[in-house]
Amino acid sequence: MKTYKTIQNIVPSPLVNMGPIRLRQPLPTQGIENVDPFLLLHHYGPYAISEFNNPFDLGPHPHRGFEPITLLFKGEQFHRDSLGNEMVVKGGGVQWTTAGRGIIHAEAPTKEFVKRGGDLEGIQLWLNLPAKDKMMTPNYQHLEDEQIPKLFSDDKKVQINVVAGNQKGVYGNIKTQTVVNVFTANAAENGQIEIEIPEHHQSLIYLLDGEILVNDTSILKKAANQMVTFNQDGNTVKFEAKAKSTLLILSGEPINEKITQYGPYVMNTQTEILEAMRDYQQGKMGYLY
Repeated sequence: MKTYKTIQNIVPSPLVNMGPIRLRQPLPTQGIENVDPFLLLHHYGPYAISEFNNPFDLGPHPHRGFEPITLLFKGEQFHRDSLGNEMVVKGGGVQWTTAGRGIIHAEAPTKEFVKRGGDLEGIQLWLNLPAKDKMMTPNYQHLEDEQIPKLFSDDKKVQINVVAGNQKGVYGNIKTQTVVNVFTANAAENGQIEIEIPEHHQSLIYLLDGEILVNDTSILKKAANQMVTFNQDGNTVKFEAKAKSTLLILSGEPINEKITQYGPYVMNTQTEILEAMRDYQQGKMGYLY
């Protein structure tokens, strides 16, 4: 039987400074530490990238114990890592890194894109790994837009891009370590759709652009780039676009483990954090120059 999930929180997405980059951070935010298993959500851009303005050049840096994910909406980024991967991610594409026991990566707009100029916009998402998988072998997955399965609303005005998990029998091509759904959606004005989300999942919708009505009750607006989180009840979320809209839909089975986080490491204890710092300094996560 179809029942709508009840809304838990509606929060804005404040601008924060990350070094030279100014971006929006709806998660974590005041009163919401995480939406287990999702730990962090950064919305960067749109930046007008040019030879005179390129703040988003992230040099080599390590990660351990979770999965850093990039969903690119506009522009081009060049990814390279200590596993030897070198990949150009374009608008509509996804890079899904399983840091596991340790990986070093770097990302920046491609040189050609910087020279040409254009808008860069994306989502950086941190997905936790359970304790048993935190020291697994690192891995990297890349999907271009055309490799991401799509499904459409009955009125054809909403396109759901199934990156990971499944929706109404359409399965994403990313191999996940935990049970999660990661969807993006593009909706034309007045487009509406119902999304199936398991009752026990933690879940959220983040609005990148536009305006939507959620479950016939609450409006999300671009002005605040709002995020809505849902309670673990019901099995359906409905939204209707009041204007042309772009959104991110996430759900997952909670891991329900204590986490300790320091910088680019997400582990379960302080001792494991210190071990991660030592292993990085000793070169055990590989090298990237």
